[in-house]
Amino acid sequence: MVTESQASISACVREYLNRHNVLCLATSEAQQPWVAPVFYAVWQKSLVFLSASHTRHCRNLQKNPLASGSIQEDYSDWKDIKGIQLEGKVMQLESSDAVSALECYSAKFAITGPDAPVDITKALHKVSWFQLLPQRMYYIDNSRGFGNRDEIDLLQLFDYH
Repeated sequence: MVTESQASISACVREYLNRHNVLCLATSEAQQPWVAPVFYAVWQKSLVFLSASHTRHCRNLQKNPLASGSIQEDYSDWKDIKGIQLEGKVMQLESSDAVSALECYSAKFAITGPDAPVDITKALHKVSWFQLLPQRMYYIDNSRGFGNRDEIDLLQLFDYH
């Protein structure tokens, strides 16, 4: 049974995910960590992003699909800090799923939609689509106390439609 507090936190997380744009994606290969900012959209039960296969984070993901990430703003007062930490598995999308992911992504980032500028359209043909399937997610909200961090019920978070 989901408590009112869990439902409230899940609502905050959904709003936070939809309001923010950049996921700092952490990958590793051969014990060498790397982080790369990627624009994301919520798609199905995952976060989708696009990237070129030659990038270091994509090369890392080919060898180790486990990743972690954070979504946050640049705060000047620790009491204002809010954000999301997550970990999960990243998979490259098949062509059929990539079409659906692009539709979702374009709803958030109109510049990638049907009326995209020519240079964006060309760039979209050179990238691959990926989905990060979260296995654990935490919501940080220091306005509720220093270091306040709640683990998110992923089933509740993504089954809200």
